[in-house]
Amino acid sequence: MPDRPQPELPPEAFRRVDEMPDERFYAQPRFVTHIDDAAIAAVTQLYREYFPPGGHILDLMSSWVSHLPPEVKYAGVTGLGLNRAELERNPRLTRRVVQNLNTDPQLPFETASFDGCGICVSIDYLTDPVTVLREVGRVLKPGASIVITFSNRCFPTKAVAIWHALDDAGHVALVRELLRMAGNFGEIVGLDRSPRPGRSDPLYAVVGRAAHAGG
Repeated sequence: MPDRPQPELPPEAFRRVDEMPDERFYAQPRFVTHIDDAAIAAVTQLYREYFPPGGHILDLMSSWVSHLPPEVKYAGVTGLGLNRAELERNPRLTRRVVQNLNTDPQLPFETASFDGCGICVSIDYLTDPVTVLREVGRVLKPGASIVITFSNRCFPTKAVAIWHALDDAGHVALVRELLRMAGNFGEIVGLDRSPRPGRSDPLYAVVGRAAHAGG
């Protein structure tokens, strides 16, 4: 995929069909998974590869399940999401934060306090993703990885306009560009981890490493 710089994205690229407050849309807990078991296993494998055992992990836009490898022990897993009931159901979380990143993109965590961050099938709902990703770069330790995974499914009325305008390859290119625009990530790569093409949900990822502690 080309790495040439892209023009800055206009605000209308991040508008949504349904602009009702996200707290209302997500008020009812959804104890379901949004990708199939094979795609979930691909997410878990990425976390095995990029998150260090014994580290502190940030599960951003978290839910009732984090897809972390069950055999790996972490010093702590912080989940930040919109629905408290879902977060309370998640057994991997050691800390839970309820926050709407579309109204408050500033993360309530100290600089350089996490060893990895996962955003699973949620990046398409952020209306100011660059600010959120810049904040992730701030709270990650230098060299720590962000793993952003996504498929071809979404809540269509809540996904931003530019997501609907792109195909799978375009989504990978977009997320890579968002990390580049954040300004504090390096080693940004796009991956196709689709487990069984044509027989299960596709699974794509963009991975980057925090370049420095500030930002």
